[in-house]
Order: sequence, then C-alpha cells, then structure tokens
Amino acid sequence: MLERPFDPETRIVSRRDAPAVIERECDICVVGSGASGASAAIEAARAGNRVILVDGLPSLGGQAVNSIIGMFCGLYTPGINGRQLTHGIADEIIAELTANGDAHIIQGGVMKVVMYNEVALGRWVEKAVIAAGVQPLTGAIIRQVHVEGRRISALDIATRHGDVRIRAQGFIDASGDAALTWQAGFDCRVQAQGQIYGSQMLIVEGIDDTHKPDWDTMARRIAERGEHYGMMRRDGFAATFPGTDVAMVNMTHIETPLDPFDAAEKQIDGKEQADRTLVFLRAEFPEAFGKARVRAYGLPGVRQTRWIVGTHHLTTAEVRAATRFDDAIARCSWPLEQHHNREGYVWETFGPDHVHTVPLRSLAVAGADNLLAVGRCIDADSTALSSVRVMGPCIAMGAAAAHALTIAGSGSVHQVDMGLLRQKIAANLEG
Repeated sequence: MLERPFDPETRIVSRRDAPAVIERECDICVVGSGASGASAAIEAARAGNRVILVDGLPSLGGQAVNSIIGMFCGLYTPGINGRQLTHGIADEIIAELTANGDAHIIQGGVMKVVMYNEVALGRWVEKAVIAAGVQPLTGAIIRQVHVEGRRISALDIATRHGDVRIRAQGFIDASGDAALTWQAGFDCRVQAQGQIYGSQMLIVEGIDDTHKPDWDTMARRIAERGEHYGMMRRDGFAATFPGTDVAMVNMTHIETPLDPFDAAEKQIDGKEQADRTLVFLRAEFPEAFGKARVRAYGLPGVRQTRWIVGTHHLTTAEVRAATRFDDAIARCSWPLEQHHNREGYVWETFGPDHVHTVPLRSLAVAGADNLLAVGRCIDADSTALSSVRVMGPCIAMGAAAAHALTIAGSGSVHQVDMGLLRQKIAANLEG
C-alpha cells in the first residue's frame, strides 16, 4: 500500500477574494427535482438543451424520494387490466427498479400502483440526471426572480457555498408550491377556505406480515380506536414492501402552512403523530407490529399549498366528464382524492374506461411567455388537482413542459405548435 504523508499546513481565504455571484447560463432551468421536475430536466437535456436542475434540498428526488411517498400512483387506468398511461422516464424507472427487486407492481382493490424503494429511486434520479448531461444545483433557495416584460430572465439563488445567478431562455416551476411563479410576481391560487392536509410518512421494520390485517380491518380499527391513541386521522394503511419485514405507514394528517415558522412547527408535529401511530399499531395488532420500530420518517408529504393561475382552470366537472382537451399533454384515471378533513378524506373512483386529460394551458402561467408549471402547482380547482397531482401525470407534465419550451425557443409557450408537441409526447397520449 502506497503511503503518502499528510500535509498539516493550512491557508487563509477571505470572502473578499471570492466572486460576489457565481453566474451560469443554460437553455432551460428547472426548479424542483421531484417526479415532474426530474422528468422535465431529463427530457429537456435529451432534447439537446443545456439544463440546470435546482432543488432546495441537499439531494435530488423531491417528495418522491425524501418524503418517502413509496408508491407511483396514477400510472394506470382503473381495474385489474388497467393499462399504462404515462411512459418516458416512468418506463425506465419501473424496468430498472423491478429488475433489482426495488419496485413491485401492486394491484389494489381498484387501482394498480408501483411500490418502490425510495433509496433506489433516489440513486436512479441522480444517475439519470448526470447521464443526461443535466447540471444539478442542490441546497439552493430562490432569493429573487428577474422579470423583463413577459419573460423571466434570471434567478438569484442562495446556497451555503455562495450566491448564484442562473440565466435561461425558459423556466419550469416544479417546486410544488409555485415558488418560482410566486417569487416572479405572478398571481397564484390558494385554498379559499380551510386547507388540504398532507401526510407524515413512516417506515417501520420488524413486522410480521403473515399476521398483518387487511386494509379494511385496519381502517375499521383506526376509526374505532384512533381517538384513544390521540390520532388525528381516523383512516389509513400500512403497506408491506414485498419480501421484507418493512412497511410504509400512512395514517397521519398534517397541516402544511406556507408561513416558515408555522411550517417548522408542523413538521415536528407530524413526527409526533407518526409516533402515536406506531403505539396504536403495536397495541392493537401485536402479532404483526409488536416488534416494529421506526426505520425512517419522511420529510413532510405536501399535497397542495399554492398553485399557479394559468390560462385554463381545470375543473372537477371536466375531470368527471373525462374531457379530452385539444391541447392535452397528460392522461390520468386516478380518483378524486380530497384530503380536506382532519379525520379522513373523500375518495371518488372512476370506471375502467375513464381517462381524463390535462391541457397545456393549465401549465402555462398567465402573463409569462417562458414559464411553465408542472406537478402539484398547475392551475385547477382543488378537487380536480387532487386527481392529477399524483406521480403518473406529473411525469407526463414534466416531459410536456420540456418539449413545449424547446419548441417555443425564444417565442411564447402560449403559441406552441401543438401538432409538433403531440409528436414529441405521443407515448403519453396514445394507447
């Protein structure tokens, strides 16, 4: 073994000698690296763009990885023979993770989902981003957005390593909270009354799956005994990852305020709710959960907080009517899933032939020519959004935004050649 002597010497550096701002330029800047943002960044880079992917967390993957959502929802139509609606990076993720035993396609009572290992998904996102030539910037918070007329020209971003300015021709808001749109000064929406509750996901290990009750039995017991344990939400489930003693537990409802101090308090409250959930499981189902222990708490799982005002407001009526828009860019069959009650949620399913769509106009920020929003911050009423904000259509939205901005170039996203865009995203619109 070659031994090299350690050099103990140091050198002095000064902030005065460092650049005041680190500047970078690209074709498309994506803010947010969850399912929609990762899809947008990878698709944009593969289309020949120089892409910078910005995320406030120190690692990529957004809520899909860091909130440990654990399931890809909205990829399939309802029923046992449900067909896949979204492709693109979804195909790649499913193929690689299932081949390694890190994902399993699960048939629920109504909907088919893909259960995944969040650690494996996180590494997939990182590797795919780098392989596509995307430049990641993590631990990055937007401080200011520069707007010139109807176009965003640059973002000023703070990182622990220094301030950064990113100039781009086009921008994609995949932040989830419409942070880019909001900071740019464009109008946004919030829930008029009350709020949409999020979930604190909990991963437990050491369970005995052979004695785990079915979902209906567990839900009834929560409804009957949850109050005794101080549980806020009176329904939920614990899903075992196939072939392991590990379960993903979703039995909490947490507030997700936009006030920074309130948000910090509520994320701690979420873990306290999760702890009460584990006490419940151990006491009520000792054969299955008596030896269970916490493996991980996810970051707060946010469903809806603030979203854009686009040029089309997707409505519940349009979703129920299975509307096929002329400028459709994504398909979905996921139920209406409203989490507006502390104790539970409304779940309205559709028939096996039902498919509704998302129009490009719901991604296009009113008043902005080079900005598109994707994921849970597109324009819709809160009930319609509850169906299309799941990961299947989010991946499709990201791909559509990437190609729409590529086609628009220095022009406007409000005047995209839809025939050409449909060609680029045909796999997510046909079959």
